[in-house]
Amino acid sequence: MPVITIDAPPMNKEQKRELVSSFARTASKVMNLPVSAMVVIIREVESENVGTGDILLCDREP
Repeated sequence: MPVITIDAPPMNKEQKRELVSSFARTASKVMNLPVSAMVVIIREVESENVGTGDILLCDREP
């Protein structure tokens, strides 16, 4: 059972549905496995919890 993990900024439920569907269908096609075998985990990450270089992502946003 393939597990796809996505680290992303917070999203609404509809965005998550679309993302899960898209990833699961694409992985199913590429791996030649049924879409029902795919597990997709979304971990929402706030920009204050991400650093690039020596700066928090939230401090880089306009």
